[in-house]
Amino acid sequence: GVQTCALPICGRRTGRRVSDIEATVLSGTGGVWAVIDAAGARHEAALRGRLKQDGNAKLAVGDRVTIARDARDGAWAITLIHPRTSVLARRAPGGARGERIVAANVDQVVVVFAAAKPEPHVRMLDRFLVVAEGNDIAARIVFNKVELVDPATVDALAAPYERAGYPVHRTSVKQPTGLRELHDALVGRTSALTGPSGVGKSSLLNAIFHGLTLRTGEISESVNKGRHTTVGAVLLPLDDPQGGFVVDTPGLREVGLWGLPPDHLDQCFPEFRPHLGNCRFQDCVHEREPNCSVRAAVESGAIDPARYESYLKLRAQTADPTKPWE
Repeated sequence: GVQTCALPICGRRTGRRVSDIEATVLSGTGGVWAVIDAAGARHEAALRGRLKQDGNAKLAVGDRVTIARDARDGAWAITLIHPRTSVLARRAPGGARGERIVAANVDQVVVVFAAAKPEPHVRMLDRFLVVAEGNDIAARIVFNKVELVDPATVDALAAPYERAGYPVHRTSVKQPTGLRELHDALVGRTSALTGPSGVGKSSLLNAIFHGLTLRTGEISESVNKGRHTTVGAVLLPLDDPQGGFVVDTPGLREVGLWGLPPDHLDQCFPEFRPHLGNCRFQDCVHEREPNCSVRAAVESGAIDPARYESYLKLRAQTADPTKPWE
């Protein structure tokens, strides 16, 4: 990564450079980056000097940076990239090795699914959660449009995840339901918002943060398969006195578990963890081995069978990267 000093030089004049201030990267690709400073002012800034020449100085949405204004032409430049607290990364596209950073300094991944219309795809939900666990980022789940089904249906959907320790929100914009609780979980944090198209992510954010006025369908909807469309993450400042950001991550569904060895996948299922290390074989992968404590927990009901099935499917995929996601 980039070795940087986290101390900004505030208001110091050095030659042509003045007014070094801290800012957060909202969006951009390679050339010019949109940033927001602590006072809420937005600027456009480019990588300059040694950072531009440093091949490792890869900026990402959510990065905290120091920017400085050139006294001659008034242009802003990014002069420092601050150390990251977390990284949400995906496999480099096109079969290339290594990672591509989706967003930096993310506090939590918020996975939004609809209770109906579209029907929830729990295998996909499990994959999003494993991506968060593999990146060592906390996750929470939102089941939206709960007005479309009876409460028992939502409870049955939520039960395996609540037992695994995930916070689960039940929300409805129409009723409204659960909006205050979701608001409180988002403010003051940087959240990566993800989930399938059509589950109501934009409507939820508009209902909670009135200053956003997102077009319905704008958030994460454009995993737009157009050949000439480049879709990148965007950081959206929340309209709230407590601050906070939401990262729109349209490409998170393509996030491959690029750096996760198959033998570490079991650690990405929180409900498995109490049983790991108790198997007969130290290298147990919890498939057919005798005296497997994880399989015993599935049989006893301590681990949900559908979650175990997701583990097996994901393990097959991580063992064979050419295998398509289900």
